[in-house]
Parts: sequence; C-alpha cells; structure tokens
Amino acid sequence: MNYRHAFHAGNFADVVKHVVLARILAYLGRKHAPYRVIDTHAGAGLYDLQGDEARRTGEWEGGIGAVLRHSFAPDIAALLAPWLEAVRAVNPPAEDATLAADLRHYPGSPLIAQALTRPQDRLLFCETVAGVRDALAESVGRDARAKVLVTDAWQALHAYLPPKERRGLVLVDPPFEEPGEFHRLAQGLIEAHRRWSTGIYALWYPIKDVRAVDAFRREIERAGIPKTLSVQFDLRAVRQADTMTGCGMIIVNPPFTLAEELRALLGALAPVLATDGTGRARVGWLTPER
Repeated sequence: MNYRHAFHAGNFADVVKHVVLARILAYLGRKHAPYRVIDTHAGAGLYDLQGDEARRTGEWEGGIGAVLRHSFAPDIAALLAPWLEAVRAVNPPAEDATLAADLRHYPGSPLIAQALTRPQDRLLFCETVAGVRDALAESVGRDARAKVLVTDAWQALHAYLPPKERRGLVLVDPPFEEPGEFHRLAQGLIEAHRRWSTGIYALWYPIKDVRAVDAFRREIERAGIPKTLSVQFDLRAVRQADTMTGCGMIIVNPPFTLAEELRALLGALAPVLATDGTGRARVGWLTPER
C-alpha cells in the first residue's frame, strides 16, 4: 500500500483517527499533572486541501467536508468539539461558524496534539523522510514543548519509553508501504508495553487486506495485553477486497470513558461518512482488564 498522506488528508480515516486522538487528549487534560505525546509517524503536520494532491482525489470532501456539512445532536457535537476546534485553528476566520465555506487546511496529528495540549505537556514527533520532516518542523514552529525527531519510530519507542512524566499517549500510524507492517506494528506494541505498561497506546491501521488485519488482531490478542480496545470502522456494509474501505484502531489502556464515547461518536459518523448509506462502526474489547 503506497500511502502519501497529502492525497488523503482529511478523509474518513483521518476523521476516525483524529476523533479518537482528541478524545484521549481531552481525558488526559482533566488532571493538572503533565503528560507526553509521542507520535511515531508524524507526517507533514499541515495539509493544503486546495493543493494538487488533495484536489486530485477529493477524499477530504467525504471526510472532514461531510462532517462540517452535517448537523449533529448536541451531545455528539460536544464530543466532536475539541477536534473541530483544532481544525478551526489552522484555518482563517470565516463568517460561516461551521467552517465549511472556507476550509483550506487540514491539521495532521501533530498539530491536533499541539492545539489540545497545555503548557506543562510535552510532545515528540518522529519523521524520517527529509522533505516531510522539514514541512513538519515548519508547521510545528517554535513551540518549546515540542521536538521533531529524525529517529525511526521503533527506535524512538525504545529510547523514549517510559517518559519522565509517566503518563501520556503513544500514537502509531505507519504508512503501510512495506511488507510485514502489521507484524512490525504488533511487535512494536508488545515491546513498548513491556517498557511502559501504564501508557495509553493508539495504533491505526487500514482495512484492505482482511486476512492481514485478522492475523494482526490475533497476534495482539495472543499477546494478552490487558485493557485492549478494538475499533473498526467501515464505509460500507460489505468490505471490498483490495480496496481500503475501512480502518481500525487498537487502543491499550484507553480512558474509562472512551469506549462509550466512541460507540456514540462513530455510530453518529458512520452514516455521514458512508459511501453507500450503510457505514458501520464496531467498538469492543480484545482483552479486558485483568
């Protein structure tokens, strides 16, 4: 799978991933104690939705665009608010309060994390592709809380876990360009959890090769890591082989509120993002708390 994110920024998969990210950060921010965010595959940080790549696919129209055009019930709108505030922060003020009329940029996970963290929190962003890393450094700017690292994602987890804050989130979102990425993702989680068992881990993956996804989930389940939540989101009722029509997340040590929040949120988002009117979301436990 060749995944240059500029073509896909703001699509349905970004919506799912960033809604989960924003809800976790909202929970972490309830306590005054500082926490750390480690983003292992950070990307460019900011994406131009009117640029050549995004215009070529138009995927954002069915993602963030569809969300902004929809009117949600007040409880769902409140849960979406932190993420949408981060989107609003990278776009110029508009008379249209929904932002739909003047949406130009979409923030990647680093800028969402920047927007939703506090002065006492710290951020580590890993990116090994030189041009992308330069764009990320420019997007992040002179934020004393944040570091952009050249370090490979898996080396970073070895070097920076556990963080001195002893609380926080590790977001793992590989591009899935290399064979064996699912196995590498599972083994990376297992090793990271050995080093820091109390951290929150959020792993994103595409649903395209269903057999590879099933094998990955079995590998995580066999590892026996307690408190492992599974999220799967499909754009249509029936999956289509060799086409990315869904995505999933594995979340270790999720906030106690997260499962119910995601059932409500993704249930509301499914018909909005669906390509055939029958999108579906499933949230359940791979392994419960011991």
